[in-house]
Amino acid sequence: MSTVQDEAEVGRVQSTGNEGSEADRGPEDDGNRPVGGFPVRTLERSDEEEDKSLIASSKSYRSYEGHDLYMQADSSLASSPALGRPSSADDSLSIPDDTPSIQGSKASSPSRRARLSSYGRSPTPSLRPFDRRFQARASPSPLNSPRAISPAFLNPNSRQTSLLSQIVHDVGDTEPSQAPWEVVRWTKLRKITGQALSEVGKRNFGRPTCITVSATIALGTSKGLILVFDYTQNLKSIIGLAVESGAVTSISVSADHTIVAGGHASGNIFTWDIAKPAKPFLHITPVDRRESIETDGHGFEIPVLHLGFLGTRHTALVSADDKGMAFSHLATRGLGSVARNVRTTRILGRYPDDTPSAVRQRKPSAVLAFSPLPLGNAEHASDTIGLVAMLTPYLLVIVSTTPIAQTQYKTSRPKEVAAHGAMSAALAWFPSIKLKTPKLAASETSSRVKLVYCWSNILTILEVVEVEPSESSEKEALASLQFRPRSKWKSDEAIVGLQWLSRSVLAVLTITQQLVILEESSLQVTDSSDLIQRHIYHVDLFSQQLNQLVDQLDGEDASMHGVVADAFYMSFRAYKGRLFLLGYNEISFGTLSNWADRLLALMEQGNFIGAIQLATAYYVGEADKVTVGLPEDDTPRHNLVREKLLEMMSASLKYAFGKNVEARTRHVEQAELEELANACFAACISMGEMDFLFEDAYSWYQDGEAEGIFLETLEPHIMASEVDIVPPSVVKNLIGHYRDKGLDERLEEMICNLDSRTMDIDQITSLCKENNLYDALLYVWNQALSDYTSLLLELLDLARQPNGVHSHPEASSTEEKRNYTAKMFPYLSYILTGRIYPTGKQMSEDKALVAKAEIYHFFFSGRGHGFPSQTHNAATTASFPNLRKILDYDAPSFLSMLNEAFEDAFLNGSHDRVMEETAGQLSEEQAFGLAVNRQWIVSILLEIMTPPGYEPEDTVYLDMFIARNLPKFPQFILLPGHVLHRVLVGLCNFPEEDVAEDCQLSVEYLLSIYQPPDLPSLIPLITKARFYRVLKSIYRADGQYARLLQTCFDDYQNPDAVFDCIGDCLTPRVGLSEIQAKDVKAVIIERAHDLVTTDVTKAASTIEEFAPGLHGILLDSLDQDDASQFQYLQTVLEPSEESVEERHVLQRTSNRSFVEQYVRLLCDYNPRHVSEYVEKLKTGDLRLEEVLPALEKSGVIDAAVVLLARDGKIQEAIHRLTQHLSTMEAALLGLLEGASISPDAANTQETARDLVESIQKYTRIGIWLCQGQTKSAQRIKGEFKQVKRSGSIKISEDLSLDENLWLDLIDAVVGVTKNINEVMEDERMNSIEGDVGSTVMSNKIASSLENSRLVKGLRKTVQETFTALLTTTSALRTEDVRRQDLSFLRILRAFLSRASLSSPSLSNLRAVLATIFSAYAYEESLLALANRLLDKDLFVHVTEADKLRRRGWRPLGQVCEGCGRRVWGPGAGSYIWDAWQRRNEERLEMVRQRQALRAADNQATAVASQGKGKGTVTSSSQEAEFRSGKTPAREAGVDVANERAKEDLGPLVVFSCRHVFHGKCLQEIQGLPGAGRASQAADLEYSCPLCTNT
Repeated sequence: MSTVQDEAEVGRVQSTGNEGSEADRGPEDDGNRPVGGFPVRTLERSDEEEDKSLIASSKSYRSYEGHDLYMQADSSLASSPALGRPSSADDSLSIPDDTPSIQGSKASSPSRRARLSSYGRSPTPSLRPFDRRFQARASPSPLNSPRAISPAFLNPNSRQTSLLSQIVHDVGDTEPSQAPWEVVRWTKLRKITGQALSEVGKRNFGRPTCITVSATIALGTSKGLILVFDYTQNLKSIIGLAVESGAVTSISVSADHTIVAGGHASGNIFTWDIAKPAKPFLHITPVDRRESIETDGHGFEIPVLHLGFLGTRHTALVSADDKGMAFSHLATRGLGSVARNVRTTRILGRYPDDTPSAVRQRKPSAVLAFSPLPLGNAEHASDTIGLVAMLTPYLLVIVSTTPIAQTQYKTSRPKEVAAHGAMSAALAWFPSIKLKTPKLAASETSSRVKLVYCWSNILTILEVVEVEPSESSEKEALASLQFRPRSKWKSDEAIVGLQWLSRSVLAVLTITQQLVILEESSLQVTDSSDLIQRHIYHVDLFSQQLNQLVDQLDGEDASMHGVVADAFYMSFRAYKGRLFLLGYNEISFGTLSNWADRLLALMEQGNFIGAIQLATAYYVGEADKVTVGLPEDDTPRHNLVREKLLEMMSASLKYAFGKNVEARTRHVEQAELEELANACFAACISMGEMDFLFEDAYSWYQDGEAEGIFLETLEPHIMASEVDIVPPSVVKNLIGHYRDKGLDERLEEMICNLDSRTMDIDQITSLCKENNLYDALLYVWNQALSDYTSLLLELLDLARQPNGVHSHPEASSTEEKRNYTAKMFPYLSYILTGRIYPTGKQMSEDKALVAKAEIYHFFFSGRGHGFPSQTHNAATTASFPNLRKILDYDAPSFLSMLNEAFEDAFLNGSHDRVMEETAGQLSEEQAFGLAVNRQWIVSILLEIMTPPGYEPEDTVYLDMFIARNLPKFPQFILLPGHVLHRVLVGLCNFPEEDVAEDCQLSVEYLLSIYQPPDLPSLIPLITKARFYRVLKSIYRADGQYARLLQTCFDDYQNPDAVFDCIGDCLTPRVGLSEIQAKDVKAVIIERAHDLVTTDVTKAASTIEEFAPGLHGILLDSLDQDDASQFQYLQTVLEPSEESVEERHVLQRTSNRSFVEQYVRLLCDYNPRHVSEYVEKLKTGDLRLEEVLPALEKSGVIDAAVVLLARDGKIQEAIHRLTQHLSTMEAALLGLLEGASISPDAANTQETARDLVESIQKYTRIGIWLCQGQTKSAQRIKGEFKQVKRSGSIKISEDLSLDENLWLDLIDAVVGVTKNINEVMEDERMNSIEGDVGSTVMSNKIASSLENSRLVKGLRKTVQETFTALLTTTSALRTEDVRRQDLSFLRILRAFLSRASLSSPSLSNLRAVLATIFSAYAYEESLLALANRLLDKDLFVHVTEADKLRRRGWRPLGQVCEGCGRRVWGPGAGSYIWDAWQRRNEERLEMVRQRQALRAADNQATAVASQGKGKGTVTSSSQEAEFRSGKTPAREAGVDVANERAKEDLGPLVVFSCRHVFHGKCLQEIQGLPGAGRASQAADLEYSCPLCTNT
């Protein structure tokens, strides 16, 4: 029965801290109210009786009264405040344990972030880049703090991840930190354990086998009894018929808690009235299918493993047994158990005695999990149809039992189940309950019915949704339900138990007895606990029934399981949020620790910092809410946590500053106070409790002389805009603290992020002026007083004060004063673009208009504000005094700022709406400022900034300002031509190189809208100014391409542009005339050296594409630079793939001189590539005599050989090759002879290896040449001469050209090998005879080993040469051509003759050749041996196959399996011998006829050859008879056969199964066509009827 089925009928129970989670509690509908600062549980009258025992049994836990009790801890603020808590352990239902912390939890409060200063100095007063934007020192984005969180407060045993701490401890291999609370608080039911599990109880009642929990606790025992206990743990009833019905294997209690049902191992089911246990209320007996096959029910001695009530009825039950069958039982009303009639209906499974199918074998099955749907406190369509969920090894089946049994939903086991894992299954229903807070989005007032089920390690949640009936459907029709799988979760191990603790919390028990707490909505693991010490009762119920799924395990079948898990469902129950466990030694219950328990556990441990952080996480909803009993909605959750959080912070501050007895003797470290401040800030900001933060918390820190810690903790929260209101007293102390530490910049940033409306203006003004905090002062005056100009006068006056007269004693130098005054320009830039200074935030529209109007009036009105009398001078008495004053101070910076302000839409904007809305409210200055436009400003600037009052260093910025803004706003700025001409001339005569680029850009702006009438006269001026971009645009527009290219050459800042210019000018699409193209090429010729020195590669590719005829000129310009020539020619002749892709397809230069020059340069710079390049060339691409000296000089002999061979000079090529081999031989000999005295043995050996590799390389080249020449010679001959077969072969003494080439190559290669071998042999003998030390001897041994490798390499080269010779000179035999092997023999004989003449001793040569030819002989022996082995294997296999073919099959018996007659052996009869004789006679007769026919054919042929004479002709009738098979003997045989037709049963048919049949019998049995005709037996295909039918 489900653990929540009766929550609709009984009182509601809530544990501490779960008050607000009404949606997660089940059918409970009463919330709890906090009492004394902690929420406590309220019990309804219906709950008091059932909970008394559990409350009483947990009195061993400590209780606390009041809020001022502090406990001593061992670490990190060892004494901590204990807060109010419930009066008993049952109210909180949690105690500390060592559960591992949750992984992956988030942080609850921001950490101290590293602060990156964004302060920027004002631009330099002159020659600043014109387009640079002004930036305030304070960043518009929140800044970080450099201080990090200190881990001092975190206890090493604290639950860091649950506390959402950002601290990461590098603990290495240490064990993970444990939470200070138990995930589940377990309480042992001592009285029940003593009565049921003691030795006396086991003797009297038997061992408990199952448990169920409702208003009572019921235990089934092995002696067939049911023990019923109340919540005081008193034994109320002993129910049962003792041992008559066998052990109780399942148990269930009705929805109203009055009836208990028990299923027994004998197959009986009894229900009992708990109040009247004298006799059964109902008895469902097992059935004997042998007596009545129509009756459904459990069989005798088949245990009933699952049992449950349907709905609220006492007489409707469902059950399942050990054989995988499930039934529904419905009893009629009557006057007792005797008068009741029980109707049983099978709803799952098949009876074991059913006749098995001959085709398909039934799979074993069992009901692994079973549960009827309990009733909730909300109506649902499923309540009336009696749903039952069942899990088998293959399917989940949900069946409705009312009014008839019908399958509602079925699904197979998911594919994600782990292969070969443990077979386990579990399921649990959660009914529909009323929601206290309806889901507005879905308009739902009750929850949906949910089923959680699992196979092995895959858990699935299934929702049951009621479908609205259609209008046409009948009113009494069954409810229409939809079953929707919603989510899946994969466990690390198999799951054996599932229970709902609330609507949103699942308890999962794994096969290793790990308890996992799972949130239903997110399917995230929130907690886990190890229950292995609880020794949960479990039984092996299914392995015998399902042994085929394990014993026949197939490694390739993932659906098989390695083991069948034991059953835990009878001992793992849940009721009203509590878990009940039936163990081998005890019975216990447990509840999840709620949020209040966890906070209290942290406080008791002394980790009050962690408690505050965890409570903050609960408040903001970052921690697990549902699992710990907090509502998901913010408002009720905030109300629950707020009071507790404030109480914990007060108690923690009181303890931290030693205001209690326990903490007076303990010193609190500064790091701990920092952590406490961080925690308090995060909590107060989350709750919006700024009063507590600045009144209570700040007072504690101020009184405890730790004010600085609090103020520095405040900084990152101000910079993150989390705190913007700070009391004036705190602001004053903040300024003093940061000034004392010299942190002025950080202080200004904080002030600028505060709300100025809450500041004491007089206080903050005086403090900022005293400390020169002008950024902060400007911010406060703007925001608090809306005054944007007064401080400008003070800053301008500060710049004019001489040293020693100013009122700022700290500004002791002119540089410092200029730094303060320079703040005007970023300030003006921010204000005139509608931003708050210095934060950069946007102003409101109305406020921005007023601020801009005041600024423009301040500078561009005819009269200025009053200045102190001592500052009056000519500038102040003239017009626009403020403008003149700031221009005199820094005209470039002001004009740059104004250039930025011109982009704002305020100027020339429509302000009619503002004027109408603020009629009579705007001052005269503001109204004037609204009327200022761009034309007015430009005109005033042109009037004021004139020589000689302003130097060109200043006026050039005015020219740039006009030139750039005129094209942007041509409709607002109108200037005469002479002014623009003056501006253009002024830009060309820039004063310093620093502004040259800005001036050129300004000229480009100006010329985009202004066309000077005398532009050609301005060309020299522009050229002098080196405004090359301007010149390029002018020449391109006029079509002066030669001058354009010349300008590109002159443009030193962009040299690569010349290549693009050449391409643009010479590309065909431009359509240059011949004269224009000639002029362009003339410029290229003139500046050829500049072009190639800019970029050789680009120059070569560009000229190759557009002007290939100029290659010679460009190469001549590089006459003294061989490296550049090589790079140039390489780009032209061997372009890279990238360059080809980037450009058009290049036209390859066919100039032979370029190719020859490239080959010569290639010999110097990349000799390894010469051969590869030369091979790609065609005949005639270069002249051999031009490159041959360079090739020989650089040692690139392979390329020279290739070129000689290409020109047909094969003999010369071989000659040069053999000479080079002799040279390398001499080098190698000299190296080996001097190796004994060489100090660098390793380097010598490496050089020797390189020489040997070179010899091998050049030998292969020689082989290639000889092979090519041999093939050419064979083609020239055209035909082969036939060689007469004779006993001797004559070898010609004269060799052909190709044979001489082979001879020279072999002679050279063998000579090198022979000479090297002699030297090494001599050295080896000398090393043996010499008497040397151990070190020298070891060196010589190493050298000899290396030399042996060299000899092997050389001998391998000789062998390759002979192999190539033999392969080339030997051709395969064909029908017309026979192989001619004489060439090889002639070459070999000539080689030996030459060797005998050149060398008196052939010992070394004999050794070399012996090694070579012994290798050939060895290979021949291997081939012969392999052939013999293959022949032998083939013979053996063929022999075996023939034996198998001849062996046949021996019949199993001596009689026909069809008719029973003997077919062979003794007693078979004489007809078998007669048939054998007739068969032999037929064969002999056929042989005689065939011989006679052949003799007749030969005679006829002889007669025909005699001419026209008539010859003897054989009878055609005889031939016809023979060919048709109708010989006299055969006819006789047929007659005899016909006489015995009645006895002829056809040939014998023997099958591979060794059954034997007559052919005729087999035809009759199988009903084959032609049955009864034995003559057709051999033409039919048979199958053994005995084996086929089985």
